[in-house]
Amino acid sequence: MLKKQLIMEKALELFSEQGFEATSVQQITERCGISKGAFYLSFKTKDELVISMVDYYLQQFITDVDRVVRGAYNKETVLVEFYKSIFQAFKDHSASARVFFNEKVFLTKKELFHKITAYEAEMSKSILYMLEQLYQDQLQETKYDVMYCIKGFMKSYAELFIFSDMPLDLEQLAKSLAEKTDIIAHHTTIPFITADLVPFIAKPCEQDVPKDALLQLLEQNINHTEDSIEKESIELLKQEIENPTYGKAIIKGLIENLRLDPAYHWIAYVTAKYFNI
Repeated sequence: MLKKQLIMEKALELFSEQGFEATSVQQITERCGISKGAFYLSFKTKDELVISMVDYYLQQFITDVDRVVRGAYNKETVLVEFYKSIFQAFKDHSASARVFFNEKVFLTKKELFHKITAYEAEMSKSILYMLEQLYQDQLQETKYDVMYCIKGFMKSYAELFIFSDMPLDLEQLAKSLAEKTDIIAHHTTIPFITADLVPFIAKPCEQDVPKDALLQLLEQNINHTEDSIEKESIELLKQEIENPTYGKAIIKGLIENLRLDPAYHWIAYVTAKYFNI
């Protein structure tokens, strides 16, 4: 297990047991069996640790959803698979979600708020893409309304997985919400979000991946990755960003090399977005 991941997992255990404010860096390092120096090589502060934890879980969440909406599922099953992916993620990470929901101190952290807002925009983009593929021109006037309905379903039913210990039938829930979504999509005729508001809603979903931020991400992973096809692919993608020479097919192949390993799903996602693949 990577040191950063170990620290995040043990910190989450402590946050769950005694709260964020009551947990010290010393306690985290003792739980991990590492020195304080080793902690500060990975995270400058406890706040930076929290930001990294949010990044880690939301990156997994977004890439799992994007894999479904852009995958090889047919139109009859994609909505069901979408909801299954969403609520499986909530189920898998319910402990971390409870920590962030219950700790009011996180609400005061501006950087954390901006992080979550950015991931919300990514989620909106994936949902819109799915709706456009499913319904094409049928939702020209109502797709943003339908998107918000889907996000409402996600947030409302997520509470069942985060705060309830009762056994839940994930398959049944996914089918139920897919049916509701399809009914809303086919029968909504009065959009709340009108054409005048669409540019304001769409804008955050269309932001480009900053070149400098992507290069920094790739450089960090090159330094922490042992020699492998993944490391070579990252190095070649970094070179391509700095000095474009490859055709689209080669770039796509390098990104697919990264998609084969779950540890590189986020890099594959943001790089594909940068190259518009």
